[in-house]
Amino acid sequence: MTAHHPAALWAARTPLPPRHVDCVTAIMLKILDGKCKMAPQEKAALAAVYQVVKDQPGERLEATLHLLIARALAAPEPALLEAIYEQRVLAETRISRPVMKGFKAWLRAEGVIGGAAAGDQ
Repeated sequence: MTAHHPAALWAARTPLPPRHVDCVTAIMLKILDGKCKMAPQEKAALAAVYQVVKDQPGERLEATLHLLIARALAAPEPALLEAIYEQRVLAETRISRPVMKGFKAWLRAEGVIGGAAAGDQ
């Protein structure tokens, strides 16, 4: 389903540096935690990007986060959601605001989020 999403196709042909893989992972944690303020279309786009890049190396975030995210996607139980919250808070401290803001600006410039197709942020 997400493999054919335009954002997934974009991610498959666009190399992301490790710091941007971290950004996608942090946003996925935020989506699962219910704290993401993006429009539903943007959340779907970032979830599709995440599915493409989740196996790529990040810069600052642990690869084990992907196992936690996969478990939470499969069965969002309260204990898992508490762990997601904790990891989201940690991820947000490990990624600087300028890096995250730059990443989101790049996604908007590329048409992955924002605009008529994805919904305004």
